[in-house]
Amino acid sequence: MEQLFFGLAVLACPVGMGAMMWMMMRGQKKNTDPSSEQPDHTAAQELAHLQAEVEQLKSQRASRAQEESGR
Repeated sequence: MEQLFFGLAVLACPVGMGAMMWMMMRGQKKNTDPSSEQPDHTAAQELAHLQAEVEQLKSQRASRAQEESGR
């Protein structure tokens, strides 16, 4: 009888770990909804916005450099 309890205790850890891994994988599959992804046009708009922001920052940096060289 003691050996049965010892065997169950030894198997409890790997079985519990496998169950947790299985549950976590199920949760990830539910969260991958294709309708939640952004359409391509939104990504293109975001890219254009970021490029404009980079250009603005470059111009600000150039104007600061001119101001500092004029001092």
